[in-house]
Amino acid sequence: MTEKEKAEAGLLYDANYNPELLAEREHAAELCYDFNNTRPSQTAERTEILRHLLGSMGRNCIITPPFHCDNGYNIHIGNNFFANYNLVILDSVRVSIGDNVFIAPNVGIYCAGHPFDPIRRNQGLEYALPVTIGNDVWIGAGTHICPGVNIGDGSTIGAGSIVAHDIPEGVIAAGNPCRILRKITQDDIDRYK
Repeated sequence: MTEKEKAEAGLLYDANYNPELLAEREHAAELCYDFNNTRPSQTAERTEILRHLLGSMGRNCIITPPFHCDNGYNIHIGNNFFANYNLVILDSVRVSIGDNVFIAPNVGIYCAGHPFDPIRRNQGLEYALPVTIGNDVWIGAGTHICPGVNIGDGSTIGAGSIVAHDIPEGVIAAGNPCRILRKITQDDIDRYK
């Protein structure tokens, strides 16, 4: 079993010393560097770089530099996506992001986790769990999404949240640790009429 196959299976794998994985991360870092050094007016060039970097992306996908990721090819983004400054995605395995998702500045999405014991951690071993963000989700500024988390359709994650557990659809959740505050209601829909 290759190190990449171990990662996809949720097993401990050599994330720090495996030549194949190191080469893939270097390739992604080069593309991120090119993306992050475009001029603001170079929107077509940015889109083209993202098409080479990401696993897939839909229509109207905007990521405001700087943006950083581990591999890129594990990131799959739907239509009408917007991410503000300083998005970091550690995509050791699949990160799925639905349609109409908005991400505020300074958000981190992390698939990578490390063993608690220093012996394995010092060997460069880690594990990876996929992250899924549904459709119509808003992620507030400074939020961190931990390995293995699923965020349901239509939910809002408040600024500064640490999302360590799944969040169901149609709720407002916030905090450290992130917890459900309440369901999104008709009053929320009527609020801005």
